[in-house]
Amino acid sequence: MSSPTGPANGLPVRMPRPRQTGRHRRPEPAVAPEGAPALVLAVPGAPSASSLGLAEEIISIGRSELPGLDARVGFLDGDDATEFPSLSGVLTAVAQDRAARAEFARAAGHEVPAPTGPDAVVVPLLAGPDGDLLRRMRQALMDSSAAAELADALGPHPLLAEGLHVRLSEAGLARADRARLFSVTTAADGIILATTGGEEAVKAAGITGMLLAARLAVPVMAAALDEEGSVAATADQLRREGSAQLALAPYLIGPEAAEGLLDTACKEAGCSAAEVLGAYPALGKLAVTQYSAALGIPQGAAAH
Repeated sequence: MSSPTGPANGLPVRMPRPRQTGRHRRPEPAVAPEGAPALVLAVPGAPSASSLGLAEEIISIGRSELPGLDARVGFLDGDDATEFPSLSGVLTAVAQDRAARAEFARAAGHEVPAPTGPDAVVVPLLAGPDGDLLRRMRQALMDSSAAAELADALGPHPLLAEGLHVRLSEAGLARADRARLFSVTTAADGIILATTGGEEAVKAAGITGMLLAARLAVPVMAAALDEEGSVAATADQLRREGSAQLALAPYLIGPEAAEGLLDTACKEAGCSAAEVLGAYPALGKLAVTQYSAALGIPQGAAAH
């Protein structure tokens, strides 16, 4: 038994904060509507413990952005008999869970409205529109028994430019911000923004590249990691235009790139590279943004 000042056994208890009033009060966080579709994060590439951990971290951030969110992870190349379930298998499970909840409610005598909207919204764990991977994700939707929608990739977006800047600064390849005047002897004066997914992905990366260039005040050019000679040609162009010290910024979350691609690209360009975006915190927020956009849920407003 507990009291307003704490539990009977003397252990501390977290009490709710009083709600702030006036114009400086923080807005109430949005919450997922009751019965809302699941968010299924679609993870490309070979399944592994590291990619599962990455996806779960992004999902955890997403749940903090939208409390009550039913969020799950499905692997494009997964196996339902392992800890890395396939995207189609996860979607089928989501549909079955939704039907089971409705049946349980009916058995308990509750009136169950007809379901509206999809069973799930699939959010690709991709920084940009990789056409081949998105086609495979659409096929996985068709192979499942769920009514599901495929959201857009996470970028281009200013938050991804921020993440790229952070990764470059962590590697000592860019200043953390313009206000800091300390010398960074390895700071690059030209950035290769390397992505996968063909011409469309390179164009989309170029949009984020313009935002990154504005942050760093150095030229940024996008190149295709999975197109032979693209990174080297981009490096040559930057050098012809006056950049002497280049850096490669992977416009990648991580799992979507084949092993060894980044190392090969760095050798071709003769430059150092930052780390991939990985579990940069903004990715969880962007996943919820794409989920909400697919469902027409207003951002920053609580759903009732």
